[in-house]
Amino acid sequence: MAVKSDNEASRLDEAARAGWLYYVAGNTQDEIARKLGVSRQSAQRLVSLAVSERLIKVRVDHPIAKCMELERALTERFNLLVCAVVPSDPDAPSSMVGIAQAGAAEMERHLKSNHPKIIAIGTGRALRACVEQLPTMDCPQHRIVSLLGNMMSDGSATAYNVIIRMADRVNARHFPMPLPVFVNSHEEKVLLHGQEPVHNILELARQADVTFVGVGQMNENAQLVLDGFVTREEAKSLHRVGVIGEITSWVYGKDGKLIDGLINDRVASAPLLPDLDHPVIGIAVGEAKVDSIWAALRGRLINSLITNEATAEMLLNK
Repeated sequence: MAVKSDNEASRLDEAARAGWLYYVAGNTQDEIARKLGVSRQSAQRLVSLAVSERLIKVRVDHPIAKCMELERALTERFNLLVCAVVPSDPDAPSSMVGIAQAGAAEMERHLKSNHPKIIAIGTGRALRACVEQLPTMDCPQHRIVSLLGNMMSDGSATAYNVIIRMADRVNARHFPMPLPVFVNSHEEKVLLHGQEPVHNILELARQADVTFVGVGQMNENAQLVLDGFVTREEAKSLHRVGVIGEITSWVYGKDGKLIDGLINDRVASAPLLPDLDHPVIGIAVGEAKVDSIWAALRGRLINSLITNEATAEMLLNK
């Protein structure tokens, strides 16, 4: 068994080298075969293995004209600080693959700064997909702070809290929010937010140099429903009284303003403030989220956006 394991490790080493030669150094498969001393067919298989084993991650840097035009139009319409539009897959217009790479690229740009930064981050599927695309980095100068907890009232947690995963990948100090998503009452929230560790985390979030959040719709398929924080009946009731979307569990209406009362009285997340002067980057795609993204942009709950072509076109046509 040890021999087999060694052989597998050696094979992956060869695959990684072949992948680097092909995607980074720009070698042809004939050149790779010559440099590695293998046949052309073996070189082709090694390059394929590098991709299938995720040893190589490819980013397309060509500035696609249509995407750039959509970025310009969105930036002008919503006065965005940051905007990235990636190509859509016609067969999967809600796919996160492209925006995950774009989100990771924007995160990496901040992480590469030698100047210490505070990076605030929400939770959810889109953000986790972005973090999975981050390369391994060494960034002890930065601090990563969570905007919300991921615990339910019984102490169980969802799989989509990304701060620890991100901190492990980039070796940065991290500050998870030690609270449930919702508490029992506004009074309990005030009490918990007054605790020194929580107060310190909230203060870090307030000072963030850049913030990354997901944007959720409010219907039966809302992330809050799928993760078990809100029932389908509660989601329907919230929608009936005007809730169009949520960011870090704060709910808001069509005008992009937070709605007083409702579940916002019990949300333990860091305050969601409009018109901040640092980038608050919403990462979201899909027809189901267009209304909630549009409202968040209108109310300046987010002032930056990473999305795909299909979603961008629907936003501009509203």
